[in-house]
Amino acid sequence: MKSSIMRGLVLAVLITGCVVKRYQLPRLTGTCEGACAHYVACKSGHSEADAKRCNAECPDVFSDRDSIMAFESLSCRDAVEYIDGNASRTATP
Repeated sequence: MKSSIMRGLVLAVLITGCVVKRYQLPRLTGTCEGACAHYVACKSGHSEADAKRCNAECPDVFSDRDSIMAFESLSCRDAVEYIDGNASRTATP
């Protein structure tokens, strides 16, 4: 009897852990390192040059912790577009 209760508790903990991780919000650091890590993780290819460029430009683009956290909360599509621009807009003269 005790072993089936223990197995049930262990199963409940495992299920809860999976659900919490799935619905957990992204971690917001409020730092350039965190913002650039978000950008590089979202950008296909994960280029080292993109990471260096992001870290170099970040302090000039974002003025405070709140603006960096707002960037970190963007979807991947929006984060990459914010840094790289919209391809169709940047291609027009």
